[in-house]
Amino acid sequence: MPSPHSTLLLPALLLALHAGTASALPRNPDALYQQERAACQGVPSPSGRAACLQDAGAARAELRRHSLDNGETPAQLRANALLRCQRVNDDDRKACERMALGEGARSGSVAEGAVITQITTTNTAVLPAPAASR
Repeated sequence: MPSPHSTLLLPALLLALHAGTASALPRNPDALYQQERAACQGVPSPSGRAACLQDAGAARAELRRHSLDNGETPAQLRANALLRCQRVNDDDRKACERMALGEGARSGSVAEGAVITQITTTNTAVLPAPAASR
């Protein structure tokens, strides 16, 4: 059963995902562009596909100028993601930190509108012994 604080966790997890995947992207502007272009081909509407391709081209230009990552190293990006996890409820913070460090199963794509990261945790609860019947 999801934690009652799950809705608070989602924005932090999405930010952590973005920071965690930034270091996984290829540093070659043309390789990244080819990946994004391939993802854009899956966008069903012609106008959406055109916008996606335009964004991919702009990202390639920014990467060539070394301004896409604001000059932050992968270590700085991870540290920032972990700092964002400090704002997450205590019950969900460990999962947020794990996701910020790259753990979890990823699904989805740019063409589908999102990349989702999922962490599964198991909580073992100790139940009180049943009261003795008389």
